[in-house]
Amino acid sequence: MNALGSGLTPKMKPIAPHRSALVAALDVGSSKVVCLIGRLRPRGPQQVLTRRSHSVEVIGFGHTVARGTKAGAIVNLAQAEEAIRQAVDSAERMASVEIESIVLSISSGRLGSELFAADVEVVGSAVSENDVARLLSAGSRHSLRDGRAILHSLPVRYSIDGVNGIRDPRGMLGSRFGVDMHVATIDVTAARNLMLVAERCHLDVEAMAASPYVAGLAALADDEADLGAAVVDMGAGTTTTAAFQAGRLVHLDGFALGGHHVTMDLARGLNARIADAERIKTLYGTVLGGGSDERDMITVPPLNEHEREQAQVVSRATLLSIIKPRVEEILEMVRDRLAACPIGADGRGNVVLTGGASQLTGMPEMAHRILGRPVRVGRPLGIAGTPDEAKGPAFAVAAGLLVYPQAAHLEHFEPRRTRQLMTGTGYFARVGRWLRESF
Repeated sequence: MNALGSGLTPKMKPIAPHRSALVAALDVGSSKVVCLIGRLRPRGPQQVLTRRSHSVEVIGFGHTVARGTKAGAIVNLAQAEEAIRQAVDSAERMASVEIESIVLSISSGRLGSELFAADVEVVGSAVSENDVARLLSAGSRHSLRDGRAILHSLPVRYSIDGVNGIRDPRGMLGSRFGVDMHVATIDVTAARNLMLVAERCHLDVEAMAASPYVAGLAALADDEADLGAAVVDMGAGTTTTAAFQAGRLVHLDGFALGGHHVTMDLARGLNARIADAERIKTLYGTVLGGGSDERDMITVPPLNEHEREQAQVVSRATLLSIIKPRVEEILEMVRDRLAACPIGADGRGNVVLTGGASQLTGMPEMAHRILGRPVRVGRPLGIAGTPDEAKGPAFAVAAGLLVYPQAAHLEHFEPRRTRQLMTGTGYFARVGRWLRESF
């Protein structure tokens, strides 16, 4: 059980810019499990999203109700395994392929971010690939903590001899070479258990990525990422945030509140079954008041049908009085988290909402009022072949996992030459062996 304890989550090999690839994405959430299989092809010269090196076409799609998860974390291995197998099987049947590895999202594990600065002497007169590798290694070493694993390690900006803001330093002249690095970490236990349940389904975890980061890769336009934007992924059990600046991920955060907590508030407030509360929230839920709210009546099925109780009738205003306080609480926590972010505190950038809970009527208007920023609901951009049911904000994370391989070349991970990681013939074989031996 020491492989992730050494501080690493799996990192995938960057996709070659002129080669096609088949990628499988698995989003294990609190309310649903989604598997997408996509074919990535080198993009054409007229493609609008210039940051992407490949076009993405969905050829397989499967999803099912989540089981065995809570707040994005695994709480029952057998139930989670069954749900994943169902989603993957549906996607494989649609695509007529059998997948062996996946790119996996994670929203649990107390996402956290730190910024580090490091510098090294340039060997020779110009910055080489070796200088870049030494510098990024020096920055990453500062981020290792007991009980935490590095999820993303990304250079934000470089400097040469005090000149800042350099995007690609290779070949440039100088003597002192520096970097500001963003390192995102998660709890080792959360990553271990997600990897374990995937291994039990005979799937190699090719890479792990933070949910709000990949949601941003799918839903942000190039200009939004360049000018600075925040992505708020509002799931059932968690709400996670990612801040982007100059096209780079600069901050991650999250907390265990989401749409399921709104459902539970409704179930308690209306004395209704959870399934009925979820249906009422989906069909009639709103955070905006209207003049006819007191007159619009909604039927709530009895809690116990066997007792032959009378169904109650409540007004839309009653629903609003239950839903609105919880949503305000979530958005106020998002506002405070963004304000505490050293870079993301710039209040001028757009906020893009993704996740199933973002679909509540009036959510963009309330978010704009509380966050004080322009707000829109984000949907996956530039993904061909997506079924109609998967085109909404609830599927932004799964779609972003298909885009993520195009951003893998930006990542840096410190190699750890431990016995557990260096035995065997391949990284994924080593991870699989560790999981089998440890559990």
